[in-house]
This record gives sequence, structure tokens and C-alpha cells, in this order.
Amino acid sequence: MQFVVTSDTLIMLCSCPSHAIARQLAEQMVAEGWSACVQIVPGITSIYQWQGKVCQESEVLLVIKTATDVITTLTQWLIEAHPYDVPEVITIPISGGSQMYLDWLLSNSAGVKQSG
Repeated sequence: MQFVVTSDTLIMLCSCPSHAIARQLAEQMVAEGWSACVQIVPGITSIYQWQGKVCQESEVLLVIKTATDVITTLTQWLIEAHPYDVPEVITIPISGGSQMYLDWLLSNSAGVKQSG
């Protein structure tokens, strides 16, 4: 298995208030071709500052694998589609990985709706 160093791929993190919303967002991102894969991680607890108070909420985390070429479109859509006033939209560059996996990720994050 070949390892490659890349700057063309990203992981995006986004917390959601429920599994239903997370699934809806994830399905849309994959259907639109903005992400090759979205993992839904249930059962997280977020503790954060909001409007001068410390808050605690149960949330679901989206781990979104995508390409840098679609990140602007994906980020804009996610902010508009998300129910939070200020949704978490954070990107982390993937510095390297399996050549086969990263090639698959890029080919499925081209921003083109998948035929089905």
C-alpha cells in the first residue's frame, strides 16, 4: 500500500443537535458530490460558552471527508442548511494517507451529483 503526502483533501467537523439532522445533512453532502464519506458519531457532549453562559448539550458529530476544491461551496451550503445560528464548521488538512483511499476521496468529492 502506497503512502502519499497531499494537501488536496480535508476533514471537516460539524456538530448537530440530533441524529436525524446529521443524517439529512450527511446524505445531501454525499448526494451532491461534495463529500466522499460522512461519518456520524453519536453520543458526544459539548460544553461551550453561548451568550455569556456555560452550556452543555448532547450532540452528534459529523466527520466529513472532502476535497479542497469544493470546500467553499460545501461550507456555504452547510452554514445555510444547518439549524444552529453559528454552526461548527472546522476543517483540518489531511497531510497524507493511503494513495488508494485519497484517490477515492478526491474522485468522489468533485462537487458533481452522483448518477443513481
